[in-house]
Amino acid sequence: MATSTTSSRKRKLGVALWILQGLLAATFLCTGGMKLLLPADLLAESTPLPILFVRFIGLCEFLGALGLILPGLLRIRPGLTPLAAAGLVPIMIGATLLTPTLMGADVLLALIPLTFGVLAGLVAYGRARLAPQQPRSSQSVLALAG
Repeated sequence: MATSTTSSRKRKLGVALWILQGLLAATFLCTGGMKLLLPADLLAESTPLPILFVRFIGLCEFLGALGLILPGLLRIRPGLTPLAAAGLVPIMIGATLLTPTLMGADVLLALIPLTFGVLAGLVAYGRARLAPQQPRSSQSVLALAG
């Protein structure tokens, strides 16, 4: 009985993590894609940071979003998912610290990247310790290749 309860909790946690991963991935795909695709003059108007740095952050966000979803979805190297989530945390720490400086003295705006950083940290911990995803078995990988 205890194993079925534990299994049910783990499954519910897995579903909750998938939902959180999906929401974070959608957010980071949008923000990272914007930083990558907007013309340089529009980016320069919205931030005093160097354009190449903003593009680099956008690339990190975009790749991090893919890392939140693809390894678990394809079940190939799912251990990369917590690494992708953990990699997004320092980006959000930087955004939290820079937001009041760049956007004015409104500290409440800093709560947005702080929240996303905490959620990314929860995904990293959840996928690394609480509900890690299992890789596809080697037999099924060979069946896909053949």
